[in-house]
Amino acid sequence: MKPIEKLESRLAPFKEILFNHPINQFLQSSSDLELFMQHHVFAVWDFMSLVKKLQVELTCTDQPWVPNGKAEIRYLINEIVLGEESDVDQHGQYTSHFELYLKAMEELSIMPSPTLHAFTKIRSIDELILAIPSYQIPESVKQFLTFTFTSIQTKSIEEIASIFTFGREDLIPGMFQKIVDQIKLDRPDKVQTLVYYLERHIEVDGGHHAHLAHRMMEYLCQDDSNAWERATLAAEEALRFRIILWDGIVNRT
Repeated sequence: MKPIEKLESRLAPFKEILFNHPINQFLQSSSDLELFMQHHVFAVWDFMSLVKKLQVELTCTDQPWVPNGKAEIRYLINEIVLGEESDVDQHGQYTSHFELYLKAMEELSIMPSPTLHAFTKIRSIDELILAIPSYQIPESVKQFLTFTFTSIQTKSIEEIASIFTFGREDLIPGMFQKIVDQIKLDRPDKVQTLVYYLERHIEVDGGHHAHLAHRMMEYLCQDDSNAWERATLAAEEALRFRIILWDGIVNRT
């Protein structure tokens, strides 16, 4: 068994919990959808900091520029950044996936927490980590964000890459289907962006980007068993915090 297959085998129990989590039957009404998106938008936002950390470490973002690392890996991460930070919406306009998610919330008249706007004004990760506990957001969101940004600050590049690749068990689009279908009937003009976001998630994040990320992991860890073990533990920890985030939504805390 290849090291990456062993890693995925170790993650199987966590994936099973997520697959059978009550969150998958949670969205039964517009109020459920509002609560979910008000929590989940923080995960859409902090995901981009993981992406940018990988770009900083695996490419050259300094001046004067010099080639950094393997050209194939520079290509892989830059392609991921391109798709996450400057994709196109359903009208062909350039946008990030985070901005697309905010637009979907706006169409549904769902207001994100003012804390999200406050967080986007903080330019230091150290300052952000210190600030998170003081804000009025659910405890599950605080734990999720603290894990993400502490990992960016303290973990090795293979651990961060593993959190990105395996630990961000993003929303299962199927969980949206019932409520989206109902809103389509009641207010068909309100879910166009959400449906498009979900379709792009399946097409890009779950398919092509997943393949690129696996290749990145194999390059970073290679035949180093210690690196693979660190990567596995980091992904397991990330999935624990995803479960905590889902629990917080279902328990409405």
